[in-house]
Amino acid sequence: MAPAGTPRSLSPHGTLILFTHLLILLPSNTAAQSIGNGSEIDRQALLSFKSGISSDPRQVLGSWNTTTHFCRWRGVACDNHFAGVIPDELGTLQHLQSLELDKNSLLGVIPRSLGTSGSLRYVNLAYNRLLGRIPEFDKMSALEFLDLSSNNLSGSIPSSLGNVSSLVGVWLDANSLSGPVPETLSLIQNLNVLFLSDNYLSGHVSAKLYNISSLLYLGLARNNLTGRIPSSIGKTLPNLVGMSMSGNRFEGLIPSSLANASKLQSIDLGVNSLTGPVPSLGSLSDLQLLNLESNFLEAHVREFLLSLVNCRLLVVLTLSGNKFSGQIPSTIGNLSQLNELYLDSNDLSGNIPASLGKCKQLDMLNMSFNNLQGPIPSQLLNSTSLSQGLDLSNNNLTGLIPEEIGALIHLVHLDISVNKFSGQVPVSLGQCVQLYSLVLGSNMLNGSIPQSFSELKSIEQIDLSHNYLVGSIPVFFVSMVFLQKLDLSNNYFEGEIPTRGIFRNHSAVILDDNTGLCASATTNLFQLPVCTTTSSVESKKDALLLVKVIPPIAIALLSFIFFVVTLLKQRQPEAGPCYTGTMKKVSYGGIVKATNWFSPVNKISSSRTGSIYIGRFEFDTDLVAIKLFHLDENGARSSFLTECEVLRNTRHRNLVKAVTVCSTVDLENNEFKAIVFDFMANGSLDMWLHPKLHKNTPKRVLSFGQRLRIAMDVALALDYMHNQLTPPLIHCDLKPGNILLDYDMTARVGDFGSARFLSSTPGNSEDLVGVEGTIGYVAPEYCMGYRVSTGCDVYSFGILVLEMLTGRRPTDAMFTDGLSLHRLVNSAFPDRLGEVLDSYIAHEQQNECDKVLKQRCIVHLVEVGLLCSMESPKDRPGMAEVCAKILSLKETFFELC
Repeated sequence: MAPAGTPRSLSPHGTLILFTHLLILLPSNTAAQSIGNGSEIDRQALLSFKSGISSDPRQVLGSWNTTTHFCRWRGVACDNHFAGVIPDELGTLQHLQSLELDKNSLLGVIPRSLGTSGSLRYVNLAYNRLLGRIPEFDKMSALEFLDLSSNNLSGSIPSSLGNVSSLVGVWLDANSLSGPVPETLSLIQNLNVLFLSDNYLSGHVSAKLYNISSLLYLGLARNNLTGRIPSSIGKTLPNLVGMSMSGNRFEGLIPSSLANASKLQSIDLGVNSLTGPVPSLGSLSDLQLLNLESNFLEAHVREFLLSLVNCRLLVVLTLSGNKFSGQIPSTIGNLSQLNELYLDSNDLSGNIPASLGKCKQLDMLNMSFNNLQGPIPSQLLNSTSLSQGLDLSNNNLTGLIPEEIGALIHLVHLDISVNKFSGQVPVSLGQCVQLYSLVLGSNMLNGSIPQSFSELKSIEQIDLSHNYLVGSIPVFFVSMVFLQKLDLSNNYFEGEIPTRGIFRNHSAVILDDNTGLCASATTNLFQLPVCTTTSSVESKKDALLLVKVIPPIAIALLSFIFFVVTLLKQRQPEAGPCYTGTMKKVSYGGIVKATNWFSPVNKISSSRTGSIYIGRFEFDTDLVAIKLFHLDENGARSSFLTECEVLRNTRHRNLVKAVTVCSTVDLENNEFKAIVFDFMANGSLDMWLHPKLHKNTPKRVLSFGQRLRIAMDVALALDYMHNQLTPPLIHCDLKPGNILLDYDMTARVGDFGSARFLSSTPGNSEDLVGVEGTIGYVAPEYCMGYRVSTGCDVYSFGILVLEMLTGRRPTDAMFTDGLSLHRLVNSAFPDRLGEVLDSYIAHEQQNECDKVLKQRCIVHLVEVGLLCSMESPKDRPGMAEVCAKILSLKETFFELC
């Protein structure tokens, strides 16, 4: 992307303009010249460019021929994605001023000839697949903007780049560049933007780089840079608006001179080795983001927060994982624009300030792992908009859980475990109907489980362990279709255990140390004493539940089946609202409005057969993801039908959930098909594993615990598809890009356009498969004429696990001459795994976690990945066995970590 204010058309006199993410401007006298001399050179260069494009699906370049003057060749504004290489002849265009080829699929190296162009002012080759080194650009005397971000460029940054004195903006982030940051960059005295983040740069950063007084944005994050931040940085960079230096090995003090850079809006210094006190930053009245997490900073939190009293625009404040101590001052309520506040893993004491209730925009609050005392202030619960999460676990909080907690009706994650709360579980918690995770374990709660919990229809995890709860286990737990973990251990429950729903899965329910419980004579999964009599009360409740629940479910299911069958008949589509049966009804016009007229800003991703947009329907509050199918592409229609069939036949918490399906015509009477899904707030797993390849990267990396949970979620989804569906369902394209992460980082498998249901007839031709899926994740037998099988997904899962643990794609450039991701990891297993593991896993700190235990868990998970990705299908385990292994591993890890 070009920076704000960067002109897209640099000359009003240009006569040749081509827009397909390509911008070429030539002087106005070109048309008057005959085809010869300089014009002939330009014509030949453009023809060479055309010859280098191997894919032009919409014939954008169809009018580029030898019979028509090149000034009359077609120039269009569209969204085609070029594939191929950039020819060296492109750099010979004598009057080329601006070259914009971003967001395509261009391969190969950047032509050296571009570095000799004396007319180029703007070069944007971002978001492609370019390889090799950055050529020398020192002869580009007019170059102002250079954007090579989000490619696969390697080698060092050319020191000659510092000789291009005309440069204003440089974007080299999200590549594989190595070596030091060239000191010569300090010679570019008019530089406004310098982004070098997400590379493998190392060494000290020259103090001269911090002397470019014109610099507005400095991005050095997520490299391997060392040294100290100069004490004078705020004085030598007085115009700095944003600085991102997190994820390095910077050490020493945070300079107090930062307060002199009065225009600063964003300071990101997290995940470094910074020490000492934190200086006062109160003079930065425009500050919106301050991230100091995971350092070794020592400060009295009261004094530090008092110094921020004038930073009234602060939206995100992250102090996690440091050595802040003392009591939180009431003045924190003056930061009324706060949206996210992370104070966890410090040494804070005292009460939670009631003044936090003044932060009405607060969406996420984490104060876990401190020494906080006293009650939860009701003002916090009544006044804030907490929805992402409230985590107060591992403190010394006391008193009752306030009934006002029911006011947090949009909250998805609540964890107040390992405290000293007493009294009964609030009935009002049943009003928090969007809760996914409820953790109240290790307190002193008493009484029974409220009947209002039956309203928690979206709940996935409930932990009430290690309390003093009594009574029978409520029957309504069996109707919680998304509930995956129920921990009621170490309480005083009694009576017969329900036998349906989640209680059929022994591993999902923990009932240890409840001496009054007994089991049915017909079903005893929990190895408890058999009940002498059947509870008539429970039988009545069960019967009443069946009367209430089964009819509406049956009606909804029949309606949905009728709707999908209607779609599969493929009748001629009619204009008007989309027919969706009992599902949410939407029209083509509604989808147009929801996506802001299919705005590129709303587009999340795109493939050959479809594009996905983020949107919000009129009068709705929740975001949705809308998948539009490119019906003019081969396979798009069958992909739509396959996804409909999968949605009709599946329901699992670890599979993406559809809101509705749309099949109609657009305003030009062209066939239109779309599927609307729940929006996954944390994007895809690919974005977290490889953030430098994506424009909008998450601000936090995945811990080993999170990776373990994701592996468990995906394994459960595959076990459901392979072993609990009839016929079994094979995904056929499992990869990080198709694993989506919800608000609480729950993983959900999506994109079933290539999926297949196994035929029950042996030798059915529908089970034969060619090479489908994505290179690197496709099982070897695909290329050998084997039939599609569950083993294909198991192989992809194995590669997925190894990629999560190493941070390397199976298609990484290093994998040549027979070396693969499996062989790389296997060669280091088990003694040298540290050499191939993702560095974030190797260096992360685990609270109260035995390092030996963590290492053992990593080894076992690597072993699962290696077994699943064995070359021969007969050597791979089934997903039921894989689930059992990972579940045991997960329980061991989280019991002590």
